[in-house]
Amino acid sequence: MKSLLVGLSALALVAATGISLMIGNVAAQSTRPYSGLQIRPIKALSAEQIADLKAGRGMSLALAAELNGYPGPRHVLELGEQLGLTDRQRVDVQRLFDQMTAEVVPIGEKLISQEADLDRQFARHVVTPSGLDSVTAAIGVTQAELRKAHLKYHLITSELLTPAQMQHYAQLRGYAEEGPGIEHRPNH
Repeated sequence: MKSLLVGLSALALVAATGISLMIGNVAAQSTRPYSGLQIRPIKALSAEQIADLKAGRGMSLALAAELNGYPGPRHVLELGEQLGLTDRQRVDVQRLFDQMTAEVVPIGEKLISQEADLDRQFARHVVTPSGLDSVTAAIGVTQAELRKAHLKYHLITSELLTPAQMQHYAQLRGYAEEGPGIEHRPNH
């Protein structure tokens, strides 16, 4: 019986020590959530975000459209065969995708440049309240332009698909269950 109590005490001590260490690690992580980010060239943008902006990828900017039945041209092209796109649809969606890319890449580059400027001002300790107002307002306008452009192409793309293709798209993307009776937004 004595050895059972000693064993349980030792187990409790090990468990308590493990929990204490785990809590210590969580606390350390929560007090340093940005550790390592200070070496980024542009502190507010990850390398992946910069690459996405330069490539014209959506970065979830069009989720309001995507998740409400307005597919984007990139994903429609990726799923073209499964959606049964006609040759005409494929050409039209590719044209939209190319137009979208041509429109959003320069906006993305502008946003990268604006974020780099804001970062430089803080790094050099030359930012002022009025300068901060100006640069953040400009960044906000650029972010809005970028989002509007992505949303616009989702809206236009949806007009090129049939109701059955729209429903199948939602199923393929995991937004709707398979089978009959699925409610779905009609084409315009």
